[in-house]
Amino acid sequence: MCILDFTKVIAVLDAAVGTVTPAAQLVVRHRDAEVFNAALGWLDPDTKLLSTRPDTLFDMASVSKLFTVTTFMTLVEADAIALEDAVSSVLPEFSGQRPVQPYEDPLKPGALVQVTTGDTEYVNADGVTFWHLLTHTSGLPAWRPLLQQESAATAREMALHTFFSSPIGAHMVYSDIGLILLGLAIESLTGLSLDNAVRERVIEPLGLAHTRYIPTDSIPPDNVAPTEFCRWRGYRVVGHVHDENAYRLGGIAGHAGLFSTAQDTATFGQMFLDDGAPVLKPETVANMTRLHTDGLGAQRGLGFVLWPPDPEASGNPFTQRAFGHTGFTGTSLWMDPERELVVALLTNEVYNGRQNRGISKLRVDVHRAIVQAVDEAQAIAC
Repeated sequence: MCILDFTKVIAVLDAAVGTVTPAAQLVVRHRDAEVFNAALGWLDPDTKLLSTRPDTLFDMASVSKLFTVTTFMTLVEADAIALEDAVSSVLPEFSGQRPVQPYEDPLKPGALVQVTTGDTEYVNADGVTFWHLLTHTSGLPAWRPLLQQESAATAREMALHTFFSSPIGAHMVYSDIGLILLGLAIESLTGLSLDNAVRERVIEPLGLAHTRYIPTDSIPPDNVAPTEFCRWRGYRVVGHVHDENAYRLGGIAGHAGLFSTAQDTATFGQMFLDDGAPVLKPETVANMTRLHTDGLGAQRGLGFVLWPPDPEASGNPFTQRAFGHTGFTGTSLWMDPERELVVALLTNEVYNGRQNRGISKLRVDVHRAIVQAVDEAQAIAC
C-alpha cells in the first residue's frame, strides 16, 4: 500500500486558511481509496467559535453543472433524448429567430461583453442542439441578469427567450444560460423538479448523504460555509445559494445551487474513474471526457473542462487526460485517470469578495503539492 506524504499539502492549506479563505475541505482519493481528508478553518471567521467539519456544506457553484450534465446523460442512455436533438424539441419556447448582440458583464455592472460575430445579425434558436449546450458552443450569452426579474417564472422566461451572443458553433462561450436551459429540459423530460431528478439519478445511486439543493426559503443551518456579503440581497449569504440568478430561480437551477462536502464530491468524481458505475455506462464517460471543441480555442468535453496547457490553470498539474470543473465560490473537482487520482477542494474563498481573489493560485498550489506527493510515492514503486 502506498503511503503518501501530504506534509506539503497541509502546509499549503494551513497558510491559506484565514488569509485566502476562511474555511476549506480537501479530500484526495488515490487508487479508489480515500487517502486524505481534511477540514480546516472557521464558519465564523471573526469569533472562531464554529470550526469547519467534514460534514460542513459548501456552495458548489458551477461544480453543480457536472451533476446536471450527468443527470442529462442518464436520459441519453435511456434513449429519452439524443445529443443531436434540438433543444426546441423539448423546450418549444426556445425557438425562432433571435438577434445577436453583446450581453451584460456579470462582474462589471453597466458593461457589455462583445463576442466576434462576423456578419451574423440573427440566429435561429431551432439550430441549437443539446450537444451545443453541453460543449458551450450554442452561441448563447455567458450570462443574463435573471436576478432582475420579479419571480422565478419570469426569470425562466428570460432564459428561454434570450438573444444570442454569437453564431451557433462559432465559439466556445462558457454559458450559465445554456446549463439553465439544460436543467429545464431535464424537468420536462422527467416530469420531476430538477432537484428531484438529480437526487434520483445521481445523488441516491452514489449514496451522497450530504449533497443537496437548499431552497431559498430555508432556515440557514449552522453548518454551512458562508459566502459573500451580497449587496443585492443586503446580507452575507449563508444557507442560500450564492449565485444571484440561481437564487432568483428558486435556489435550484442547472448551473448552480448544489451544496455538498468534499467527501461526497470526491465520491462523485470517483464514479468517472470507475467507468461510470453505478450511474453511467463506460462509453458515456469516454464521450464526456474526450475533446469536443477542437479548433475553438478551449479544451472542453461534455460538461467537463479538459486538461489546460496554461501552467497557472487549476488542472494543469495533472496529466493530459485529466478533466474537472471549478466553481465561482471557490470549489473544484479534478480527476486524473493516469494517476488514478480524484481531488475535491471546497472553499468559501468568495467570502472575501470578488476582487483580488486568491483561489486560482491556491488551487494550483494544492494540486501541485498533491501531485508531488503521489509521484514521489510512485517513484519508490509503492
